[in-house]
Amino acid sequence: MNSNTFRMPAAVLLATGAVALLTAPPASATGGTPAGGAGRSGAVVLRTGLDVGLLNKTVHVPLKATLNEVSAPATAEKTALTVTLDGAEGNKPVSVLRADVATSKATADRTKAEAEANLAKARVHVPGLPLLSLIEVEKVTSKAVCEAGKKPVASANVLGTVTALGKKVTLSAGGPTKVEVPGVGMVSMELSGTETTSTTAAAAALRLKVAVNPLNLNVAQVDGEIVLAEAHCESPKGPAPTTKAPGQPDIKTQTGTGTGGAATGAGTGSGGTTDANLAETGGGSLTPFITGGALTLLALGGGALFLTRRGRAQ
Repeated sequence: MNSNTFRMPAAVLLATGAVALLTAPPASATGGTPAGGAGRSGAVVLRTGLDVGLLNKTVHVPLKATLNEVSAPATAEKTALTVTLDGAEGNKPVSVLRADVATSKATADRTKAEAEANLAKARVHVPGLPLLSLIEVEKVTSKAVCEAGKKPVASANVLGTVTALGKKVTLSAGGPTKVEVPGVGMVSMELSGTETTSTTAAAAALRLKVAVNPLNLNVAQVDGEIVLAEAHCESPKGPAPTTKAPGQPDIKTQTGTGTGGAATGAGTGSGGTTDANLAETGGGSLTPFITGGALTLLALGGGALFLTRRGRAQ
Protein backbone atom coordinates (compact mmCIF):
# COMPACT_ATOMS: atom_id res chain seq x y z
CA MET A 1 0.00 0.00 0.00
CA ASN A 2 1.31 3.42 -0.94
CA SER A 3 2.05 5.89 1.84
CA ASN A 4 3.40 9.33 2.58
CA THR A 5 5.65 9.65 5.63
CA PHE A 6 6.39 12.92 7.46
CA ARG A 7 8.56 13.53 10.53
CA MET A 8 7.89 16.44 12.88
CA PRO A 9 10.87 17.15 15.21
CA ALA A 10 9.79 18.30 18.65
CA ALA A 11 13.28 19.31 19.84
CA VAL A 12 13.33 22.37 17.61
CA LEU A 13 10.06 23.53 19.11
CA LEU A 14 11.43 23.52 22.68
CA ALA A 15 13.44 26.68 21.95
CA THR A 16 10.28 28.69 21.45
CA GLY A 17 8.30 27.07 24.25
CA ALA A 18 5.05 26.91 22.30
CA VAL A 19 3.73 26.60 18.79
CA ALA A 20 0.57 28.25 17.54
CA LEU A 21 -2.21 26.02 16.31
CA LEU A 22 -1.68 25.21 12.66
CA THR A 23 -4.93 24.76 10.86
CA ALA A 24 -5.49 24.32 7.16
CA PRO A 25 -7.45 27.05 5.38
CA PRO A 26 -10.99 25.97 4.55
CA ALA A 27 -12.06 25.38 1.00
CA SER A 28 -13.24 28.71 -0.30
CA ALA A 29 -13.97 30.49 -3.55
CA THR A 30 -12.62 33.94 -4.28
CA GLY A 31 -13.38 36.37 -7.05
CA GLY A 32 -11.14 37.20 -9.98
CA THR A 33 -9.77 35.31 -12.95
CA PRO A 34 -6.39 33.75 -13.54
CA ALA A 35 -3.67 35.92 -15.00
CA GLY A 36 -3.27 33.65 -18.02
CA GLY A 37 -5.87 32.39 -20.43
CA ALA A 38 -6.21 28.90 -18.94
CA GLY A 39 -8.24 28.07 -15.85
CA ARG A 40 -6.92 26.69 -12.56
CA SER A 41 -7.96 23.77 -10.38
CA GLY A 42 -6.78 21.67 -7.45
CA ALA A 43 -7.88 18.86 -5.17
CA VAL A 44 -6.82 17.11 -1.98
CA VAL A 45 -8.13 13.89 -0.43
CA LEU A 46 -7.22 14.70 3.20
CA ARG A 47 -5.83 17.78 4.92
CA THR A 48 -4.90 17.95 8.60
CA GLY A 49 -4.17 20.96 10.75
CA LEU A 50 -3.79 19.54 14.25
CA ASP A 51 -2.01 20.53 17.44
CA VAL A 52 -0.72 17.57 19.45
CA GLY A 53 0.13 18.13 23.12
CA LEU A 54 2.62 15.72 24.74
CA LEU A 55 2.41 14.51 28.35
CA ASN A 56 6.08 14.53 29.33
CA LYS A 57 6.99 17.79 27.57
CA THR A 58 5.61 21.29 27.79
CA VAL A 59 5.33 21.49 24.04
CA HIS A 60 2.68 21.23 21.37
CA VAL A 61 3.67 19.52 18.12
CA PRO A 62 1.93 20.60 14.91
CA LEU A 63 0.61 17.84 12.71
CA LYS A 64 0.05 19.46 9.35
CA ALA A 65 -0.11 17.04 6.43
CA THR A 66 -1.95 16.39 3.19
CA LEU A 67 -2.71 13.34 1.07
CA ASN A 68 -2.99 13.45 -2.72
CA GLU A 69 -2.86 17.22 -3.03
CA VAL A 70 -2.66 18.12 -6.74
CA SER A 71 -2.80 21.19 -8.96
CA ALA A 72 -3.84 20.97 -12.61
CA PRO A 73 -2.88 19.05 -14.55
CA ALA A 74 -2.21 16.13 -12.21
CA THR A 75 -3.65 13.00 -10.62
CA ALA A 76 -2.81 11.10 -7.42
CA GLU A 77 -3.96 7.76 -6.04
CA LYS A 78 -2.11 7.08 -2.77
CA THR A 79 -4.26 5.32 -0.21
CA ALA A 80 -2.30 5.73 3.03
CA LEU A 81 -0.77 8.59 5.00
CA THR A 82 1.66 7.90 7.84
CA VAL A 83 3.15 10.61 10.05
CA THR A 84 5.92 10.24 12.63
CA LEU A 85 5.85 12.67 15.59
CA ASP A 86 8.89 12.81 17.86
CA GLY A 87 7.78 12.02 21.41
CA ALA A 88 4.39 10.62 20.44
CA GLU A 89 3.52 6.91 20.46
CA GLY A 90 7.12 5.90 21.16
CA ASN A 91 8.37 7.64 18.02
CA LYS A 92 6.54 5.05 15.94
CA PRO A 93 4.66 6.02 12.77
CA VAL A 94 1.10 7.22 13.28
CA SER A 95 -1.27 5.96 10.60
CA VAL A 96 -3.41 9.05 9.99
CA LEU A 97 -5.41 7.67 7.05
CA ARG A 98 -5.98 4.32 5.40
CA ALA A 99 -8.48 3.87 2.58
CA ASP A 100 -9.42 1.38 -0.10
CA VAL A 101 -9.72 4.24 -2.59
CA ALA A 102 -8.14 7.69 -2.34
CA THR A 103 -7.91 9.62 -5.59
CA SER A 104 -7.65 13.26 -6.61
CA LYS A 105 -7.61 14.73 -10.11
CA ALA A 106 -7.32 18.22 -11.56
CA THR A 107 -7.45 19.40 -15.17
CA ALA A 108 -7.42 22.87 -16.73
CA ASP A 109 -7.21 24.44 -20.19
CA ARG A 110 -8.57 27.49 -22.00
CA THR A 111 -12.13 26.15 -22.03
CA LYS A 112 -12.63 24.48 -18.63
CA ALA A 113 -11.03 23.86 -15.23
CA GLU A 114 -12.17 20.87 -13.21
CA ALA A 115 -11.15 19.09 -9.99
CA GLU A 116 -12.44 16.15 -7.97
CA ALA A 117 -11.50 14.11 -4.90
CA ASN A 118 -12.79 10.70 -3.82
CA LEU A 119 -12.42 8.54 -0.71
CA ALA A 120 -13.89 5.08 -0.12
CA LYS A 121 -13.71 2.83 2.96
CA ALA A 122 -11.57 5.40 4.76
CA ARG A 123 -10.42 5.37 8.40
CA VAL A 124 -8.83 8.42 10.05
CA HIS A 125 -6.69 8.17 13.21
CA VAL A 126 -5.03 10.73 15.47
CA PRO A 127 -2.02 10.29 17.79
CA GLY A 128 -2.87 8.66 21.09
CA LEU A 129 -5.81 6.67 19.72
CA PRO A 130 -4.24 3.94 17.58
CA LEU A 131 -7.03 1.41 18.08
CA LEU A 132 -10.00 3.78 17.86
CA SER A 133 -10.76 5.54 14.60
CA LEU A 134 -11.51 9.22 14.84
CA ILE A 135 -13.89 8.75 11.92
CA GLU A 136 -14.76 6.04 9.40
CA VAL A 137 -16.64 6.77 6.16
CA GLU A 138 -17.90 4.56 3.36
CA LYS A 139 -17.56 7.15 0.60
CA VAL A 140 -17.04 10.90 0.29
CA THR A 141 -16.66 12.87 -2.94
CA SER A 142 -16.29 16.48 -4.00
CA LYS A 143 -16.17 18.13 -7.42
CA ALA A 144 -15.71 21.65 -8.79
CA VAL A 145 -16.23 22.63 -12.44
CA CYS A 146 -15.43 26.08 -13.87
CA GLU A 147 -16.25 26.39 -17.57
CA ALA A 148 -15.58 29.52 -19.62
CA GLY A 149 -18.72 31.57 -20.11
CA LYS A 150 -20.78 29.49 -17.65
CA LYS A 151 -21.57 29.67 -13.94
CA PRO A 152 -19.15 27.54 -11.85
CA VAL A 153 -20.59 24.47 -10.13
CA ALA A 154 -19.50 22.79 -6.88
CA SER A 155 -20.85 19.60 -5.31
CA ALA A 156 -19.96 17.39 -2.35
CA ASN A 157 -21.46 14.16 -1.05
CA VAL A 158 -21.11 11.85 1.94
CA LEU A 159 -22.54 8.45 1.06
CA GLY A 160 -23.20 5.45 3.27
CA THR A 161 -22.56 5.17 7.00
CA VAL A 162 -20.32 7.40 9.11
CA THR A 163 -18.80 6.34 12.43
CA ALA A 164 -17.09 8.78 14.83
CA LEU A 165 -15.17 7.60 17.90
CA GLY A 166 -16.84 4.22 17.56
CA LYS A 167 -20.38 5.60 17.35
CA LYS A 168 -22.54 5.46 14.23
CA VAL A 169 -23.86 8.94 13.45
CA THR A 170 -26.37 10.56 11.13
CA LEU A 171 -25.10 13.78 9.57
CA SER A 172 -27.40 16.75 9.11
CA ALA A 173 -27.18 19.50 6.53
CA GLY A 174 -28.75 21.91 9.03
CA GLY A 175 -25.59 22.24 11.13
CA PRO A 176 -22.65 20.41 12.67
CA THR A 177 -23.11 16.99 14.23
CA LYS A 178 -21.26 16.46 17.52
CA VAL A 179 -20.10 13.17 19.00
CA GLU A 180 -18.70 13.10 22.54
CA VAL A 181 -17.13 10.13 24.32
CA PRO A 182 -16.33 10.55 28.04
CA GLY A 183 -12.64 10.20 28.75
CA VAL A 184 -11.77 10.40 25.07
CA GLY A 185 -13.01 13.67 23.65
CA MET A 186 -15.34 15.22 21.08
CA VAL A 187 -15.62 15.43 17.29
CA SER A 188 -17.79 18.01 15.54
CA MET A 189 -18.59 17.16 11.90
CA GLU A 190 -19.85 19.58 9.27
CA LEU A 191 -21.37 18.16 6.11
CA SER A 192 -20.86 19.03 2.45
CA GLY A 193 -19.71 22.63 2.29
CA THR A 194 -19.74 24.34 -1.12
CA GLU A 195 -19.14 27.89 -2.30
CA THR A 196 -19.29 29.53 -5.74
CA THR A 197 -18.75 32.98 -7.24
CA SER A 198 -19.04 34.20 -10.82
CA THR A 199 -15.64 32.68 -11.67
CA THR A 200 -14.73 30.19 -8.91
CA ALA A 201 -16.05 27.12 -7.12
CA ALA A 202 -14.95 25.16 -4.06
CA ALA A 203 -16.26 22.09 -2.22
CA ALA A 204 -15.33 20.07 0.87
CA ALA A 205 -17.24 16.86 1.53
CA LEU A 206 -16.60 16.65 5.29
CA ARG A 207 -14.96 18.98 7.81
CA LEU A 208 -14.05 17.79 11.32
CA LYS A 209 -13.35 19.87 14.41
CA VAL A 210 -11.31 17.66 16.72
CA ALA A 211 -10.83 17.96 20.48
CA VAL A 212 -9.68 14.71 22.09
CA ASN A 213 -7.69 14.00 25.27
CA PRO A 214 -6.60 10.36 25.06
CA LEU A 215 -3.99 10.56 27.91
CA ASN A 216 -2.33 7.56 26.28
CA LEU A 217 0.97 6.87 24.52
CA ASN A 218 2.36 10.19 25.81
CA VAL A 219 -0.39 12.20 24.09
CA ALA A 220 -2.31 14.57 26.34
CA GLN A 221 -4.57 16.25 23.79
CA VAL A 222 -5.23 16.70 20.08
CA ASP A 223 -7.00 19.79 18.76
CA GLY A 224 -7.61 21.19 15.30
CA GLU A 225 -9.28 20.45 12.00
CA ILE A 226 -9.38 17.69 9.40
CA VAL A 227 -10.88 18.11 5.92
CA LEU A 228 -11.87 15.18 3.71
CA ALA A 229 -12.25 15.43 -0.10
CA GLU A 230 -11.66 19.03 -1.11
CA ALA A 231 -11.79 20.49 -4.66
CA HIS A 232 -11.60 24.01 -6.11
CA CYS A 233 -11.31 25.73 -9.52
CA GLU A 234 -11.13 29.09 -11.32
CA SER A 235 -12.72 29.73 -14.71
CA PRO A 236 -10.57 30.35 -17.80
CA LYS A 237 -10.24 33.99 -18.74
CA GLY A 238 -12.44 35.21 -21.56
CA PRO A 239 -15.68 33.97 -23.16
CA ALA A 240 -16.27 30.38 -24.15
CA PRO A 241 -15.07 29.63 -27.69
CA THR A 242 -17.68 28.65 -30.26
CA THR A 243 -17.52 25.13 -31.59
CA LYS A 244 -18.89 26.02 -35.02
CA ALA A 245 -19.46 29.08 -37.19
CA PRO A 246 -22.79 30.87 -36.80
CA GLY A 247 -25.45 29.65 -39.23
CA GLN A 248 -25.86 31.75 -42.36
CA PRO A 249 -29.30 33.28 -43.02
CA ASP A 250 -31.46 31.32 -45.45
CA ILE A 251 -31.64 33.63 -48.51
CA LYS A 252 -34.12 32.70 -51.27
CA THR A 253 -34.56 34.33 -54.68
CA GLN A 254 -37.81 36.26 -54.86
CA THR A 255 -39.86 36.02 -58.08
CA GLY A 256 -42.91 37.99 -59.11
CA THR A 257 -46.15 36.43 -60.28
CA GLY A 258 -47.89 39.55 -61.62
CA THR A 259 -47.13 42.62 -63.69
CA GLY A 260 -48.07 45.23 -61.16
CA GLY A 261 -49.97 45.96 -58.01
CA ALA A 262 -48.87 46.81 -54.49
CA ALA A 263 -46.17 44.72 -52.85
CA THR A 264 -46.74 43.00 -49.51
CA GLY A 265 -44.05 42.76 -46.90
CA ALA A 266 -41.45 44.67 -48.99
CA GLY A 267 -39.66 47.82 -47.99
CA THR A 268 -40.14 51.06 -49.90
CA GLY A 269 -37.40 53.23 -51.29
CA SER A 270 -37.05 57.00 -51.12
CA GLY A 271 -39.03 57.35 -54.35
CA GLY A 272 -42.03 55.60 -52.90
CA THR A 273 -41.84 52.56 -55.20
CA THR A 274 -41.52 49.03 -53.93
CA ASP A 275 -39.21 46.22 -54.95
CA ALA A 276 -42.18 44.31 -56.30
CA ASN A 277 -42.82 47.08 -58.89
CA LEU A 278 -39.40 46.70 -60.45
CA ALA A 279 -39.41 45.26 -64.04
CA GLU A 280 -39.02 41.52 -64.21
CA THR A 281 -36.17 40.37 -66.43
CA GLY A 282 -35.57 37.07 -68.20
CA GLY A 283 -37.70 34.94 -70.55
CA GLY A 284 -40.97 33.28 -69.80
CA SER A 285 -43.13 30.67 -71.52
CA LEU A 286 -45.01 33.41 -73.56
CA THR A 287 -41.92 35.20 -74.79
CA PRO A 288 -41.73 33.52 -78.30
CA PHE A 289 -45.39 34.31 -79.05
CA ILE A 290 -45.06 37.91 -77.94
CA THR A 291 -41.91 38.33 -80.03
CA GLY A 292 -43.51 36.77 -83.15
CA GLY A 293 -46.60 38.98 -82.84
CA ALA A 294 -44.49 42.08 -82.51
CA LEU A 295 -42.52 41.21 -85.68
CA THR A 296 -45.76 40.55 -87.61
CA LEU A 297 -47.23 43.91 -86.60
CA LEU A 298 -44.00 45.61 -87.53
CA ALA A 299 -44.05 44.02 -91.01
CA LEU A 300 -47.70 44.97 -91.60
CA GLY A 301 -47.05 48.52 -90.48
CA GLY A 302 -44.08 48.81 -92.83
CA GLY A 303 -46.08 47.47 -95.79
CA ALA A 304 -48.95 49.88 -95.13
CA LEU A 305 -46.54 52.82 -94.95
CA PHE A 306 -44.95 51.75 -98.28
CA LEU A 307 -48.34 51.52 -100.06
CA THR A 308 -49.40 54.90 -98.70
CA ARG A 309 -46.28 56.67 -99.92
CA ARG A 310 -46.54 54.99 -103.38
CA GLY A 311 -50.16 56.13 -103.77
CA ARG A 312 -49.21 59.71 -103.05
CA ALA A 313 -46.37 59.59 -105.54
CA GLN A 314 -48.75 58.63 -108.37
